[in-house]
Amino acid sequence: MSRKRFVTSGDRRSMKSIQISALYCLAGFALAACGDMSFTSPDPVHHPARFDSSSPPVPQIATSLRTLFSDSTLNHYLARAAAANPSLQAAAATLEESGFNTRQSRGALFPALSANANGFRSQSNSAGQGFDVGTFDAQRFSASLDVQWELDLWGRVRAGVNASQQDLLAARADFQAAHQSIAAQTAQAYFQLIAATRRESLAQRRLSSLESTHRLVDRRFERGTGNLADVSLAKTDVENARARLAELTDLRNQASRLLGSLTGGYPDRSRSASEWPDLDRSIPSGIPSSLLRNRPDIDAAYQRIRAADSRIKVAHANLFPAFSLTGSYGRQSAELSDLTSPDVRVWSIAGNLTAPLFQGTTLRAQLGAAKARGKIAIANYHAAVVTALREVEDALGSETFLLQRENATRTALSAARTAETRTLRSYESGLTEILTLLETQRRAFDTEESLINIRELRFLNRVTLALALGKAY
Repeated sequence: MSRKRFVTSGDRRSMKSIQISALYCLAGFALAACGDMSFTSPDPVHHPARFDSSSPPVPQIATSLRTLFSDSTLNHYLARAAAANPSLQAAAATLEESGFNTRQSRGALFPALSANANGFRSQSNSAGQGFDVGTFDAQRFSASLDVQWELDLWGRVRAGVNASQQDLLAARADFQAAHQSIAAQTAQAYFQLIAATRRESLAQRRLSSLESTHRLVDRRFERGTGNLADVSLAKTDVENARARLAELTDLRNQASRLLGSLTGGYPDRSRSASEWPDLDRSIPSGIPSSLLRNRPDIDAAYQRIRAADSRIKVAHANLFPAFSLTGSYGRQSAELSDLTSPDVRVWSIAGNLTAPLFQGTTLRAQLGAAKARGKIAIANYHAAVVTALREVEDALGSETFLLQRENATRTALSAARTAETRTLRSYESGLTEILTLLETQRRAFDTEESLINIRELRFLNRVTLALALGKAY
């Protein structure tokens, strides 16, 4: 574990140079491959030697969401989403289609063989100056095997096959990205359900507490030690708490429906979860260049650079002549029964040369458009790398400040609960007004709800960090 998270000061210079090389080697390779694209490489992205927001004690390392939280219920939902999520099934079908497209493109490398059978019969009547000259009948039957093959002199066919193969690799990376995204969405929906359930439970406790306060105020009013305004204020808070409870129950049901839809089930309110998993483990942050190995969206962007480069080669080869061979072997006879005779064999072989002479600016425009698409692919790759770095930095930074907020809010909640207990005793003794008691209770419950919200944000942020590092599944 220590080898993953810590480096010595003596290794930092060499490691940083390795990271920078790793981060831009793919883009540099793509630019070299697209030599005729006339595109300037983007400026290097300055990044730290490594991602590391940890401070002692260092949490235990996990490699995916399934091991990060060690929650059997969450793992069940993750497995359900992987097996039944409709969007993920559509992504799998897209990947399957891309595989067949690649197989189809490979067929152009080999001769195409086809079988043909023909038969015809014609009859004509001739007449002149009122006399019938005669009736002429003609018929012909043939069967043959025909071969056609384009000689790939300029590498056009091979470049097209390479482009299709790189599209397949990009589609595979897209599927992996979709898989990770669905896993992250499912985990976040699960934590949202936990938070919504806990907020609903808190709202129920708030309502019960305020109803108890209302009964206390009402008893004081009946004994003549309180006034009607205090009763009305307590009643107002009770009804507001009841309305808030209805709102939070609706939100909890919505969270259950969201989790149901992500896991391919019926979106109802039957799902339940209320206990937070442990946060003792951490996704390994590592070094920035590791994103190139873990992030499938970066891999997909890179494969699209390679595909665009191959299509530039296709467009360039279209400017040159194309040469193809055709051949045929079979039998031909005037009688159908004679087709089996060895004496009626026919064969032919021919070469065909096609060269573009004048097509306006069509072929040049196609080449220019292919180069422009290559520039787009490189820009998209650069954007994917920068976005990945930003997402990791955001998640790591948020983890630090969310932990600080959680610790401060816990301290505030402890103080608020102490103040609530003391204020309630003072009110029962007639030393405090009802407004002070209600305000103290409101602060205590609001602070506890804030703690739930911050806890939810920490779990959501951990999922975001896992996704940003390519470790969501």
